[in-house]
Amino acid sequence: MKKIFLHFTTLFLAGSSASAFADDAPLFVPQWLGAQYTFIDQHQSPLHSPYSGPESLRAQGDTERSHTFGTYFGVALPAHLQFYFDVEMFKGEAVSGGTGLGGFANGDVVHSGGGTLSKTAYVARRYLRWTFSLGDDGTTAERAQDQLPDQEASSRVEIKLGKMAVSDDFDKNRYADAARTQFLNWSLLNNTAWDFAADTRGYTDGLMIGWINPVWSLRYGIYRMPTEANGTELVSSLGEARGQQLELTLQPVPDGGVLRLLAFQNVASMGIYRDAIAIALANGTVPDIHADDQKGRHKYGFTANGELPLADGGNTGLFARAGWNDGHTESFAYTEVDQTLSAGMQLSGAHWGRSKDTLGVAMAIDALSADHRDYLALGGSGFTLGDGALNYARERIIEAYYSAAVVEHLTLSPDFQLIHNPGYNHDRGPARFLGMRAHVEF
Repeated sequence: MKKIFLHFTTLFLAGSSASAFADDAPLFVPQWLGAQYTFIDQHQSPLHSPYSGPESLRAQGDTERSHTFGTYFGVALPAHLQFYFDVEMFKGEAVSGGTGLGGFANGDVVHSGGGTLSKTAYVARRYLRWTFSLGDDGTTAERAQDQLPDQEASSRVEIKLGKMAVSDDFDKNRYADAARTQFLNWSLLNNTAWDFAADTRGYTDGLMIGWINPVWSLRYGIYRMPTEANGTELVSSLGEARGQQLELTLQPVPDGGVLRLLAFQNVASMGIYRDAIAIALANGTVPDIHADDQKGRHKYGFTANGELPLADGGNTGLFARAGWNDGHTESFAYTEVDQTLSAGMQLSGAHWGRSKDTLGVAMAIDALSADHRDYLALGGSGFTLGDGALNYARERIIEAYYSAAVVEHLTLSPDFQLIHNPGYNHDRGPARFLGMRAHVEF
């Protein structure tokens, strides 16, 4: 990574004179870009459970609270370079230890490791960003998390290098993208069939290159994979393991509908479900996907992601996602989903005299490949699933939230989720989740 950094730094300095815009933030002066605190109190109801395994939802129900803190900084540098540095901290737990579902109910604890990581402050992002103007038209970028105040060219090349979240740049969606302000369920935050590179907290090191235009954009990213499924350590070399994605974004009409098409490929030390099953049957044991891990295995998939503004300056609109991966190799970094379909809407509170409020309603259907479901049916476990047996059915999720702007900087959001066939198991559930979220942002 150091050699890549030095190479691109040289390129940035050589090409800086062609850029048409200058940073508004003073050079070399660290800027505080914002801070946030999110509190989530979530209750999981008891559920029908004739049997359970090591990774099941707790049949007796559970109530847990989570807290996330974050503060965000940026520095404008010469040659249209910017440096961003984010510090976060997580406290609390996820209901049922963060297991038992494909689409888990609290997306803000995806970065906590389900209670297995330390509760001290950690560096979430640490990366350089460079932009190269391809035209004279531009827009004003307001100060925000990971965004210095700046004049941004509408047509530009953009490069990011360092530690970040892959989902910072890919699979974005105006109406379903942030657990701290929108839907809580994992299957409504990202395309769950997209097993993007990340450590347990959701971050990794890598490179993103984007060619941005007003009506279309093309982004490519390559990132370090974890050494094992849901692991805290990342591989040392991209030659050893890597996650790659290419995404085309189409927006023919300004402020109109957006379509994003993404393809990804992962190379990592992964197990193969069918091989793990064969070994278990030959030896009379329970299949263990982790024991079958070998370097150089591949997983690939495709996703589609759309948003359609309808009214209220875009604050009312529709969204949908669909995704598929090959399902032969081990689910590795995000969650255990091989196919997914989701859709929903956001409605602005302007219709009842509260323009800063929003109401969201959505549904998702997640599914497993035949190999993955056979593995679980024989008692195998992944990093989020493992009931000890499986009567397979698609996992079906419904979520509704209401975000109320109580005072400036503070929103309160009651949230309800109903999940049929939790963990893809028709013998269990349904599961109900009732939550209250408080979010403070400056």
